[in-house]
Amino acid sequence: MIAQIEQTMYQLSDFFMAPVLCLIALLFIYSLFATGQFFSQTMQRRRHYKSFLQLLNSKLGSNQTLKLNGYPMATLANEVPNISQDQLDVAALKELEGVRNVSRLAPMLGLIATMIPMGPALKSLADGNIQGISENLIVAFSAVIFGLIIASITFWIASIKKRWMVEELVAIMPLLNHHPVNKQQTTENSTTAESALPIQALEKDYEAA
Repeated sequence: MIAQIEQTMYQLSDFFMAPVLCLIALLFIYSLFATGQFFSQTMQRRRHYKSFLQLLNSKLGSNQTLKLNGYPMATLANEVPNISQDQLDVAALKELEGVRNVSRLAPMLGLIATMIPMGPALKSLADGNIQGISENLIVAFSAVIFGLIIASITFWIASIKKRWMVEELVAIMPLLNHHPVNKQQTTENSTTAESALPIQALEKDYEAA
């Protein structure tokens, strides 16, 4: 009975090898796309920095023609002036969701793709098949290398984007606090909202996720 279970698990693990390798290849392509998108956003932020400063010196929604490409939180706040801080926090987390998830999934997939060929490699070692050992180890090491490369790229992008989101939220916070809609709130709620820094909320949500 135990032998049948072991044989079934061995066959199933070998079956997962192809899908895992395909996923690693797709994530590598995604990491290249995310890198290009990141550098494009960097150029956009430099190009429209003056527009961002102009938004900070005005009221949200007063100038819908401002070009805020590269500033997703500022763009959202300008398009929806009544937006709350919690909604902006959720939008920031959604903006980081792709690269953050890939940076965590890639090493796990790389480890899976490393461990699967180890079974056939050990079997080849027992049979004295040196060529079988080398073939399986090549696949194993290549998979983990790609996984770590993907994770490194996306983690770097996620870290810098996280800082961008926090900077935008901190800059937009005074505009949200002084928006006319917020005047209808009680003094206690206003004091609580002012004391809750978006950088703290975003970092807690980011670490918890």
